[in-house]
Amino acid sequence: MKQQPIGIFDSGYGGLTVLKEITAALPQYDYLYLGDNARSPYGTRSFETVYEYTLECVKWLFDQGCPLVILACNTASAKALRSIQQNDLQKIDASKRVLGVIRPTTEIIGQYTKTGHVGILATNGTVISNSYPIEIEKFYPDLKVFQEACPMWVPLVENNEYNSPGADYFIQKNIDNLLQQSGNIDTILLACTHYPLLMGKIKKAIPAGVTVLSQGEIVAASLGEYLQNHPEMEEKCTKNGQMAFFTTDSTEDFDNHAAIYYGSPVKSQHLSL
Repeated sequence: MKQQPIGIFDSGYGGLTVLKEITAALPQYDYLYLGDNARSPYGTRSFETVYEYTLECVKWLFDQGCPLVILACNTASAKALRSIQQNDLQKIDASKRVLGVIRPTTEIIGQYTKTGHVGILATNGTVISNSYPIEIEKFYPDLKVFQEACPMWVPLVENNEYNSPGADYFIQKNIDNLLQQSGNIDTILLACTHYPLLMGKIKKAIPAGVTVLSQGEIVAASLGEYLQNHPEMEEKCTKNGQMAFFTTDSTEDFDNHAAIYYGSPVKSQHLSL
């Protein structure tokens, strides 16, 4: 039987923090990870560009046999997912599915807050898209949502500066900006898959009693539920516990960085799109 892995896509390395949690929760499936590192970061790019790049990568994952693709990237989920679901899947293959990371998170965020005030830390692209306030309102119309764009956070992580004093400065600055919008924020969502690497510093920068959520475990649990509720898709996904990694940039760079995000050594292959 031809391998039919679950495809995991990100503009860079951040999606590996999601893949790490997915494979921990669902180790039996085969996975194919694609990082579009040559064109990263996506956070500052236009809707049209993010859509084009994401669609190209999704099509490639489909061509490798993936029946299901997870956009483990908030910017791609915010700027491209809906268009792909509504306009492209029917033309490409109506039996295939693409899921994002925004909906699973917004479905449950209201369970964590007591004050009804939640904060979102994200890239410029995700904040401008307004995807989180829009989606949260569908599930929790009474929640008040406050956003702060953190344009320096992804570069800090990708350039291996996330443990430096420079990182402390930008993290404190953005968290202060967020908390100045409302003194009642008691739950903060890290709405970028790179940000878990900054968790130690983030927790030091926030007041006691504020909960910080990252997406990996939430998305992993949501994927498990999705496969349980869609047996026709679950049956298509092959189960050999195998993993493959592809990058559009240098494999050496990818492997060195990826080990930090994924938590264990990674051996990637190069892809020219």
